[in-house]
Amino acid sequence: MPQLNIALVGLGFGSAFAPIYLKHPDVGELVLCDANPARLKELRAKLSRPVRALATLDEVLADPAIDAVHLNSGIPDHARHSIAVLDAGKHCACTVPMATSLDDLRAIIAARRRSGRNYMMMETQLYAREFLHACELQSRGVFGRLQFLSGAHFQDMENWPPYWAGLPPMWYATHAVAPCLAIAGTRARSVRCLGSGWLREELRRPYGNPFPMETAIFELDRPEPLAMEITRALFHSARGYAESFSIYGEDATLEAAQVHGEAPVMFRLSRLGEHPGPRRSTEERIYVPDFGHRLPPEIAGFTGAVKLDARGEHPSVMHGGGHGGSHPHLVHEFVRSIIEHRAPAIDEIKAADWTAPGICAHTSAMQGGAPLQIPDFSAAKS
Repeated sequence: MPQLNIALVGLGFGSAFAPIYLKHPDVGELVLCDANPARLKELRAKLSRPVRALATLDEVLADPAIDAVHLNSGIPDHARHSIAVLDAGKHCACTVPMATSLDDLRAIIAARRRSGRNYMMMETQLYAREFLHACELQSRGVFGRLQFLSGAHFQDMENWPPYWAGLPPMWYATHAVAPCLAIAGTRARSVRCLGSGWLREELRRPYGNPFPMETAIFELDRPEPLAMEITRALFHSARGYAESFSIYGEDATLEAAQVHGEAPVMFRLSRLGEHPGPRRSTEERIYVPDFGHRLPPEIAGFTGAVKLDARGEHPSVMHGGGHGGSHPHLVHEFVRSIIEHRAPAIDEIKAADWTAPGICAHTSAMQGGAPLQIPDFSAAKS
């Protein structure tokens, strides 16, 4: 069985993926890349075996031994770096968001088609145990007809790398948008979004964004009316960290936990005619299982707790082996899609369909909540 040589670029958040690639049975060589020599040295010293290190993405792209690149660079670089990787003839995985403009989404799709290589957006929420469990419930018909979807992402980004300062909240909304659209099995067709709150002047300047928080209502592209509500906050919002989604169905509803560490709540409504008088509702906190059994045994253990990185006790790295245990699932899907010569589960079209709603939502907010149509990228699929 051939093995892939993978380059991991950007070793802040990206460092969490290095030991997973090293243990994946279909990965041969892992190459690390970061412009910070001290960060490279520190990570190499922690790994279970020696790995090569390169200082720049250009060096990675020029190396014919490297088959695929996993990008964890800063948000402003995602589009440029993804296109460069694909145009170099290498498979590309990239952390979210795919890009921050509709033109860049289209450019990445075009580069993927030119190259014939895989592109995968590494959306953690699609492999978090809470989402995988919700998919199992839906497959058993637990929710019944979908009636409404809601998602939220609250995270204070003070003192993070400079490009975060004043970032439009909806530009980084895929953690809330993607699980809702995936459950609905469709794309968002249109949006109305309002900005809310006060953002101090120094944070307004970088992107011309006046809003610390944005909230949007989306119309989904399906025959029966179905709406999705997404709220995103980045600054000046006194709320604990949360990436969440809620599914409101005719027979049952799954609501995300309000406090980190608590279990989600399942509400059920008795069927029509099951009891005399008004329909009865019940609620219970539900146990969410681990999904390590879906992975090769060599990496299944990475769905559990992991050691915190150098940024300290930040929940996005801490809980559930990294974003609800999603990291090894993402690695496995990216690697196997290449080995099996197929598109990854989150290919360039799904990535665009899950990123564009946030881009359009911010434009709507800047226009006072004007309704906007969201592009359909499916025609671009080769």
